[in-house]
Amino acid sequence: IFEGKTFVVTGTLENASRDEVHALIKSLGGKATGSVSKKTDYLVAGEKAGSKLDKAKELGVTILTEAEFEKMAGRAS
Repeated sequence: IFEGKTFVVTGTLENASRDEVHALIKSLGGKATGSVSKKTDYLVAGEKAGSKLDKAKELGVTILTEAEFEKMAGRAS
């Protein structure tokens, strides 16, 4: 499901560190980058997401909460 998709992770996450989320994305075939662009497919937004969230909205990027991301990745509790 993540194959060929580009993710940006921003804000404070509750259940995992940003590095853990990046590793999960990569293990599922996706790409994790540090900045939002028109090539970004998904923004995973934690608390206090800030300017990356604003840019993602501006560019029409799909925004996921941490819970939505975990469900998508098959890690939902």
